[in-house]
Amino acid sequence: MDAETTLPQLSDGELRRFGRHLILPEFGLEGQRRLKAGSVLLVGTGGLGCPTALYLAAAGVGRIGLVDADVVEETNLQRQVAHGYSTLGLAKTESAAARMRDLNPDAVIEQHKVFLTEENALDLIARYDVVIDGTDNFPTRYLVNDACVKLGKPNVFGGVLRFDGQLSVFDARRGPCYRCLFPEPPPVELAPNCSEAGVLGVLPGVIGALQATEAVKLLTGIGTPMVGRMLVYDGLDLSFNTVELAKNPNCPCCSKPSAEIVLRTEQMVCAAPTVGRTVSPTELRARLKADERMLVLDVRNPDEWLGGTIPGAMRIAKPELEAAIRSVLEEGRQPEGGVLAALPRDQDIIVYCQSGMRSSAAIRSLVAAGYDPAHLFNLDRGFSAWRKEAEQ
Repeated sequence: MDAETTLPQLSDGELRRFGRHLILPEFGLEGQRRLKAGSVLLVGTGGLGCPTALYLAAAGVGRIGLVDADVVEETNLQRQVAHGYSTLGLAKTESAAARMRDLNPDAVIEQHKVFLTEENALDLIARYDVVIDGTDNFPTRYLVNDACVKLGKPNVFGGVLRFDGQLSVFDARRGPCYRCLFPEPPPVELAPNCSEAGVLGVLPGVIGALQATEAVKLLTGIGTPMVGRMLVYDGLDLSFNTVELAKNPNCPCCSKPSAEIVLRTEQMVCAAPTVGRTVSPTELRARLKADERMLVLDVRNPDEWLGGTIPGAMRIAKPELEAAIRSVLEEGRQPEGGVLAALPRDQDIIVYCQSGMRSSAAIRSLVAAGYDPAHLFNLDRGFSAWRKEAEQ
């Protein structure tokens, strides 16, 4: 059967809406019908996911899945352009879906209000033609890669940090996968996220729009996808460079038969030995309820505090804390007053950040400054886990 009989027809409204596509000789009516027949799973509706979702809907992709369990916060609005003040506190998938339907009421928007895990990744990804990685953390990034390799799906990768961006299409059937380049996650100390290092708000728009472009190319068959290549973007000097990528014959993922690929959630490890102990959100709530003698320390950045904190927590941003500790180490003594004077040495200190990574590094710094590791606790999975438990 040919495309005329197998692809969906366009309504009169769609013919009008997509007129600028239809007059492109390389695209035309068949390209638009292929978009309508296609499906994309977008993992994450944050900085990268927002512009990607809007452009996919506006372009006419027939079915789009959104995977995200977060809610809209004020700190998101600097870069997550599908959301707004009117949707604060709303699930990100709901916020994005409403805007997408306003752009294209014919698109089928499927909301998956969950985080991608090793338990649900294969089921979710198997339902779609193309997967777009809009995540901001390494464990999910590796999970997306491995599931796509196992299922034979193209993975449109994007990454942003500070003023720089990256883009590639990982398709193990005809090129390298993400693990061909980076077999294992880097140590926590070498993997800052946007919450810690910052990101120029317009940068995810640039990379997200390019991810949408690659998805459109994959669904319609036009152009040459970024398989085996990576685009590197520098926003400060507005330079685009392309790096050729080679498939690794010994890749820990795509060199195996698909049946041998086992999904697992990668654990971010510290290059330095782990110090202190871990406390779960449930355990911390019990200790707070019992009014135990202890200090809860929030080492996130001030903009993150706007999205909520643990009641009663002392707030000292990690850079400020580490600057104070460096002064102590350089002078060989603890100065009177200042940041460290507020941190007791004779009682437990529960340290937390957004995910548990920065707080772990902060605990190591405190130990270097002479604090007893027996009194230091890291909140397991950070404020994200605390808030998620509170919503259940």
